Amino acid sequence: MTTRVSIDWEAEADLVVIGGGVAGLTAARTASLRGLRVLTLSKGGPTDTSTQYAQGGIAVVAPHGDSVESHVYDTVEAGAGLCEVDAVRSIVEGGQAAVAALTDLGAVFDLGRDGQISRTREGGHSTRRIIHAGGDATGAEVQRALNEAGLPVLFGAAVGEIVTGPNGVRGVIAVSDKGFGVVHTPAVLLATGGLGQLYALSTNPPGATADGIALGLWAGAAVADLEFVQFHPTVLYTPGGLGRRPLISEAVRGEGATLVDTEGDSVTAGVHPRGDLAPRDVVSRAIAARMRALGTEHVYLDARSIDGFAQRFPTITASCLATGIDPRTDLIPVAPAAHYQCGGVVTDTHGRTGVPGLYAAGEVARTGLHGANRLASNSLLEGLVVGERAGAAAAERLGERAGVSEISTRTAEFAGREVVQSLMTTHASVVRDGAGLAEALKRLDDVAVRRDPHTAAAHPIAGIEDAALTLAARTLLLAAIARTESRGCHTRSDHPDAMDELRHSLPIRLNGDGAPEYAPLP
Repeated sequence: MTTRVSIDWEAEADLVVIGGGVAGLTAARTASLRGLRVLTLSKGGPTDTSTQYAQGGIAVVAPHGDSVESHVYDTVEAGAGLCEVDAVRSIVEGGQAAVAALTDLGAVFDLGRDGQISRTREGGHSTRRIIHAGGDATGAEVQRALNEAGLPVLFGAAVGEIVTGPNGVRGVIAVSDKGFGVVHTPAVLLATGGLGQLYALSTNPPGATADGIALGLWAGAAVADLEFVQFHPTVLYTPGGLGRRPLISEAVRGEGATLVDTEGDSVTAGVHPRGDLAPRDVVSRAIAARMRALGTEHVYLDARSIDGFAQRFPTITASCLATGIDPRTDLIPVAPAAHYQCGGVVTDTHGRTGVPGLYAAGEVARTGLHGANRLASNSLLEGLVVGERAGAAAAERLGERAGVSEISTRTAEFAGREVVQSLMTTHASVVRDGAGLAEALKRLDDVAVRRDPHTAAAHPIAGIEDAALTLAARTLLLAAIARTESRGCHTRSDHPDAMDELRHSLPIRLNGDGAPEYAPLP
């Protein structure tokens, strides 16, 4: 069912980029340099992106004592059998050139005493290959450099639908403070970030509402690996805290901090050979298990042994001090929280989806790099590398017919955000089981109603977000129910072992009734 809408503004572009973070702005810049007319639509302001909050850094092969194959190996190991090795190698190989381009744009990375770019180590990495900026403000520096490139961005604009025809993308329908608008375009890049707002606690900004997942599904693309939600193991805990919470970067453990429980015992001893620097899924499970065993709501990170902590980690220091904790003298209370979606809209390593003219890059995309669990600091790497490639690939749509003739919006399943977050937090968090997942899906189906997202909430953008969250939740639950094993950051207490027969992705598309269903890729 569709609803006719009156249009308040129109525009034309060769490429519409949806999202103003690292992947979107990198793609926009690349396409612009190739002569494309690019319009970037950003739902928030210049810094309302997940990129802005990225602390750790960018994983890129170091010039000494490292290699592409070593980085590939670490990535594949973390990915627990679901990485596509050729995709991993392709993206890792592009890292140094992507960072060089960012440096040419004006990004400034921290230097060591020898005058060379400083590198740290994070969980799952076999060597110090993580470059960083501002100590623990790498994402903010990346965002600053891209923002200052002067690319035209329409802020406060959300896309409710991608219009397609026989030859693929034809345009988008959006809403902004000017009202409803249509942009006629043959190419759209999804760069909308993640789905952290599916959960009550997340490191993601408020706008991380799975918009790109929903837009991709509604446009006919496949998604895969949504069940693999990475929970960052060390997020600053405060009693009763909800919404976006500050993360305590893995680099803190890379510099020597240790995880201890409320009784002072190590959390990860005997759990993994790398101890506190094990992959994130391992550490998150260890923390969750210790919290359950002791009946506590957090564990502690002991960073008191790190010299110059405030200088190395100024952002973390400020976050801690704001809650009355001095990391130089106090233990830092931490707990896992939703952090990163490892899956997404299925693409190749140039951002192409199965829908002609539809591209995706960054956290919203599933390139095969992350598999069942993302290796630390591979996210900014992927955004830079695939963002640039997708911006270049969009040139292949030049000359394709574009234009939206009938201006209407489709209805969608819609549930209240608080209900979605409660169900997902209770039943689809660090550890899940089949009964809980099925209960969450049933309750979601019971409360969801079909409405026009633009009129389903007090503000059209809120309606678009809630419809996206509802569809993403249903899709994630369906995938998690189907994956009757534990792999990577998907842990089933009723199926604790990995199964060889499930060592593959479970792609999902919408059927003729608009409901998500498992649909093997051709």
